[in-house]
Amino acid sequence: MERSLKNVLVVSFGFLLLFTAYGGLQNLQSSLHSKGGLGVATLSALYGAVLLSSMFLPPILIKRFGCKWTITGAMGCYVAFSLGNFKGSWYTLVPTSVLLGLGAAPLWSAQCTYLTVLGNSQARKAGKLGKDVVNKYFGIFFFIFQSSGVWGNLISSLVFDQTPSKEFLSEDQLMSCGAKDCLMSTAATNNTMQPSQKLVYTLLSIYTGSGVLAILLIAMFLEPIDDNTPNSEGEKSLPFWSKLLSTFMLLRDKRLCMLILLPLYSGLQQGFISSEYTRSYATCTLGIQFVGYVMICFSAASSLCSLLYGKISQYTGRVVLYVLGTVTHLSCIVTLLLWQPHPAHMAVFFILPGLWGVADAVWQTQNSVLYGVLFEKDKEAAFANYRLWEALGFVITFGYSTFLCVSTKLYILAGVLTLTMVAYGTVEYMESRSPTQPSAAGGRSQVDEEETQTQM
Repeated sequence: MERSLKNVLVVSFGFLLLFTAYGGLQNLQSSLHSKGGLGVATLSALYGAVLLSSMFLPPILIKRFGCKWTITGAMGCYVAFSLGNFKGSWYTLVPTSVLLGLGAAPLWSAQCTYLTVLGNSQARKAGKLGKDVVNKYFGIFFFIFQSSGVWGNLISSLVFDQTPSKEFLSEDQLMSCGAKDCLMSTAATNNTMQPSQKLVYTLLSIYTGSGVLAILLIAMFLEPIDDNTPNSEGEKSLPFWSKLLSTFMLLRDKRLCMLILLPLYSGLQQGFISSEYTRSYATCTLGIQFVGYVMICFSAASSLCSLLYGKISQYTGRVVLYVLGTVTHLSCIVTLLLWQPHPAHMAVFFILPGLWGVADAVWQTQNSVLYGVLFEKDKEAAFANYRLWEALGFVITFGYSTFLCVSTKLYILAGVLTLTMVAYGTVEYMESRSPTQPSAAGGRSQVDEEETQTQM
């Protein structure tokens, strides 16, 4: 096995272990800590911290400590959040969620930077196009990473299956579930039997152990990587303040400004499926013990499609995949608006998250590749921007979660998705009109240009 592929697998399985824990916890926050809105407030604080972290920390930490140790240190913040859930209160969950948020942006920026540098390096050695190798690596990563949702949700469901079943809701109470759930109503929305503390502690112990294993795997087996692309030979390194503000300075590139909606929508749709769908559809109608099972369908579909898209994108192009993701999500949104969830419609509860995952895989794989290709010379700042706007999407979702009806949230999703595709299409048109555009603020890499010229 080639060394670069070995490192891709180490990163992938490290994230698999880490997000087996975090993904399961995130999906349960709004249901497990529903009293006083603690769960949603925790997620709001978390992604608010991601928003702040994305502005400044990733370029500085990656330059100072390198991708490997930035990933290792940031993973420790996730383990702290698992520990904070052992005593679920405002004084433990909010501080540890803020700590996790501060570590999340450097974690993801370092991961994206690592895979982009690794892919471009391997492409030079193999004489291939950098974007094709990077696409392959991201496909492998997200295939393994997205399966974390399967294992995390399976663990939570198996543990909580020991929870006594809730009483069946009346037809009138079921009418307040789904798109009609406004949270302010007095109907028995989310009226579920909570699991015992013993079961909660069992689940948290498993999740914490998984996070610790992730840290050990990265620290012991991931090889450090040198990024020699940012500065040309003999060029002085940038001063501290330039690194600090590099995330904002990259916004001078009009392409990035138009692509802001891509990560923003990614955050909105992930926040919806992990918070609104699990609470207003699955938990409200079936009970908290079904949350893990329905989210397994989402994670499995996203995982398998991530691998598929990584392989076929070089033949279809990314535009076709974005169209597929858009049509799929719009279809799901319309269905969620019209469907009145009922325990008799058991299959629908699993089909919809599966279809949502098919489209989610497009945003996860193609967004990362797009940013890596267009802003190859400013990867750290570009991916920091990506996490900043994605975090804003999560913050918005969790921020209006408690005072907007689900139907309104679905209309917002549909509107933002439409605007996102218009902006993305504009950028693709701009790129097609200037295929050899130089990249002062981070365009296609010199290697890719040279390879293109060689093929011509």
